[in-house]
Amino acid sequence: MPQNDSRLHGTNASGDRDAIEYLKKSVAEGKIWYIALLEAIALWTSPEENVNGYQYQYLVEGEAFDWLLLAERLCKEISDSIPDNELIDLLFHGNLPQPITEEEFKDIIGDAKYHAYLNYLYGITVETFIIYAMEDEILKERSAHALSNSKEEPLNSYQRLYGCGQEILLRLFREEKHYSHNPDISLNELREFTYWLFKYRLKHSDRAKLASDTKKGIDYFRQQRAKTGMSLCKNSQPQLLIVENGL
Repeated sequence: MPQNDSRLHGTNASGDRDAIEYLKKSVAEGKIWYIALLEAIALWTSPEENVNGYQYQYLVEGEAFDWLLLAERLCKEISDSIPDNELIDLLFHGNLPQPITEEEFKDIIGDAKYHAYLNYLYGITVETFIIYAMEDEILKERSAHALSNSKEEPLNSYQRLYGCGQEILLRLFREEKHYSHNPDISLNELREFTYWLFKYRLKHSDRAKLASDTKKGIDYFRQQRAKTGMSLCKNSQPQLLIVENGL
């Protein structure tokens, strides 16, 4: 495999073409497609790109690496070489055809991308499930509330997690980023907002609440995974122990 520094930095079309050519050549020569894919990811340098009018943002806030989005982009280059069921399992469930260890994953994509991937894992994927878990918890409380004589309405998930409502938080985020206050939010902006919420929670929550809320999110994720078969990605599972034991 060619040497690489594993970083995502300024747009480098030439370097990215090299990554694509490496992927195609490796698969044509018989290398296992998902290993060649991870190696091509290691070679990739651009944090974002526009392909046929679609904006791919691989690095959120310059810190959080969405490796599955880059995998989706690169899989299009070798789609004829990937079995449909394996492609679906990767892109929709985050599963490689054969699980690899955390260390193997890190060794292939490189230290910098690996740590940026962890930022995405905890800052966006897990943070999203924390919100889902809190919403589910509040729904159960409201059901119990309806059967009681209490007049106090439970706080919503954003108030409980971050101390204020979603609209206020979104306004603060957009003001900080100098974004316009549109009624709609794009997928890329939503991911940025979620990562911003993650850092906001780190800053404003005490250690015990931080660990408790994070554990709720991971437990909720595991429940959903048991129902649907989805995964953060098989190679990420050992890292969940870090969160469960406190940040």
